[in-house]
Amino acid sequence: MSKKWWVSSVLTLGVALMVSACGSGGQQTSGSGGAETGGQQPAGGAAEEKVYVVGTDAAYPPFQMLEADKISGHDIDVMNAIAEAGGFKIEWRNTGWDPLFDGLDRGTVDIGISSITITEDRKKKYDFSEPYFEANQLILVKEDSTVTKLADLEGQNIGVQGGTTGEEVVKKAFGDTYSGLKSYDDMPSAIDDFFNGRVAAAVGDNGVIAYYANKNPNAKFKMIQDDSFEKEYYGIMVKKGNTEIMEKINAGLKTIKENGKLQEIYNEYFGNQ
Repeated sequence: MSKKWWVSSVLTLGVALMVSACGSGGQQTSGSGGAETGGQQPAGGAAEEKVYVVGTDAAYPPFQMLEADKISGHDIDVMNAIAEAGGFKIEWRNTGWDPLFDGLDRGTVDIGISSITITEDRKKKYDFSEPYFEANQLILVKEDSTVTKLADLEGQNIGVQGGTTGEEVVKKAFGDTYSGLKSYDDMPSAIDDFFNGRVAAAVGDNGVIAYYANKNPNAKFKMIQDDSFEKEYYGIMVKKGNTEIMEKINAGLKTIKENGKLQEIYNEYFGNQ
């Protein structure tokens, strides 16, 4: 999840949907034809076209979120566009964060898209598409804070979403056993605790931090980009060796990059930058 670019934000603190809290959210079928899963057998006994199960953690606005039990957001629009351009059908499943990886391992999920940063460690176990989004980490602190970089927060409590790049950069800076590291199941909870004074800062993907923080326009805060943070790239993930679907994903992604659809989706969520 770490996933670029702009700073658009919102924190619907009441919308504390995330990782472990993600079990709800109905399934949606999309892709070429928009057919529903479990449709009628084609006439003439032809094999039914495969519908690929796409897992996500719909608790990371504006990339993935639940709206009236429907999964929506930037990544959802991107994957739907890729499936349409690539000529394959997909069915959405709101798995949550950790269960998404487990589902890919067990074969109950075919494709994962959830602001997943492409890392060398993850590439050992999974295959990734070409990048579809560039991101970087931001630090959320109080407006009057003297913090200018992550190192300035040593000894203070820092909120992150567990299992994300935000957690990794804090551990890298202060050690895996840093007592000030406060990991949450979801980013809204980390930011909620920041605004309530339970942590001195929150660290996460720029788009998400900005989106949530700007949900509190009357709050006094600022967002800092540490120059030591490396750029990150989001990719679509499949089980290692699943070349058939990966070729379809990359073909569809290539098409929407070239025809401007990917940029159109970006502009819708983050403005024309």
